[in-house]
Amino acid sequence: MSTAPKQIRLAAHFPGVNSTTVWSDPAAGSQIDFGSFRHLAQTAERGRFDFFFLAEGLRLREHQGRIFDLDVVGRPDTLTVLSALAAVTTHLGLAGTLSSTFNEPYELARQLASLDHLSAGRAAWNVVTSSDAFTGENFRRGGYLDHADRYERAAAFVRTARELWDSPLDGAADPDGAIGAFRHRDRFFDIEGEFSVPRSPQGHPVVIQAGDSEQGREFAAAAADIIFSRHGGLEEGRAFYADVKARLARHGRSPDELLIMPGVTFVLGATAEEAAERARRIRYQQVSGPGAINFLEQVWGRDLSGYDPDGPLPDIDPDPDNASITRGRVRHTADPLALARRWRAIAEAGKLSIRDLIVEVTARQTFVGTPAQVAAALHEHVRTDACDGLGSCRIRPRRGSCRIRPRPGSCRNPPRGTGPPPRSRSRSRRHRPGLRPRPALRPRGRARRRPRVEVGAGRISWNLSSRR
Repeated sequence: MSTAPKQIRLAAHFPGVNSTTVWSDPAAGSQIDFGSFRHLAQTAERGRFDFFFLAEGLRLREHQGRIFDLDVVGRPDTLTVLSALAAVTTHLGLAGTLSSTFNEPYELARQLASLDHLSAGRAAWNVVTSSDAFTGENFRRGGYLDHADRYERAAAFVRTARELWDSPLDGAADPDGAIGAFRHRDRFFDIEGEFSVPRSPQGHPVVIQAGDSEQGREFAAAAADIIFSRHGGLEEGRAFYADVKARLARHGRSPDELLIMPGVTFVLGATAEEAAERARRIRYQQVSGPGAINFLEQVWGRDLSGYDPDGPLPDIDPDPDNASITRGRVRHTADPLALARRWRAIAEAGKLSIRDLIVEVTARQTFVGTPAQVAAALHEHVRTDACDGLGSCRIRPRRGSCRIRPRPGSCRNPPRGTGPPPRSRSRSRRHRPGLRPRPALRPRGRARRRPRVEVGAGRISWNLSSRR
């Protein structure tokens, strides 16, 4: 457990898939119009968030020929949106989800380096692997990579991208400067050429990873600066935190070089009862009757379209050979039969219908209560090492104005004659958040060590003292 005050890290998450965001709500706005992205990013910047995170879906998600009814459809390209946001924000980090399975290192390294230049050093990359042939069919590679190969390719991809970012010679930003030659060959990539983008303000964009498997955790410990997790509960968060932080030593890294940030939602009310009722209504907006049946079919591996979503669970067992559990929507397991037994026990104990059960088992509203209750719970999560911060998923993105109450110490122009702000239990944000530009890397040929993430001064920054 941490004893010194810790800076709570905060990310504003604009979802790319799933039904967490209630787009069917009349107040939700558009999932395509730039005003929705701009509103959330500028609101997060006013609220002293560290970065804006844009998720991405590379295909329309369907099951048995039916599109998930409440999913985001028609999301604009991630890098295009982040580049536009760079022009309307000043300090906020800009993180995009980009697949290492169906992209190539040179093109992605070039795009991220360009974003880092355009944003003055605020680019971040959420490295993901794509897990199904449906997505592959949209790309020139096509097909499917098994789980182990996806993570091997991801590790090689990140190494190659970092070599590309390191390849420009000092002075490359000068019109008369030279561009460094580049050569890389491994099992996945055989590249020879010159990287055409001068060294960016950060050198390397911040790298984020979101895997929860054994390979995903190890990949994050070796290569990432931030890991997103689905473990928003206190006890499960502590277990995940301890496991991942313990892996860092064998990669020559210290515990503070990797930030752990679960994805959560917040539902506030004037009283705890009001917040709980609001959370209940939102959950039923997020899970429709057809969506609940669709969800259940992925576990059962059977056509359940004849079942009433407001009726009991099917009395037949899942077909283990035909189950297709979608990562990120179901707590996936290797044994659908065991999961079905557990769900039946929950349904019987609570007298839950199919829809009631799916609402219950997929809830992600980790923080529900009054503002004071939620603040205390957030502090407890960070203080007791369940996380280093949180990725907050906005439930109803809106284009209208939103008032943000400043945190202690966040006022840029405090009234004259006032004393210092009161000290909060967690370190307050006295500086602007964001991904701070890093000093230029040392000239080629000198020893380089991988930069480490600092967590001070209210922002994600980089320590390159080892390069001097």
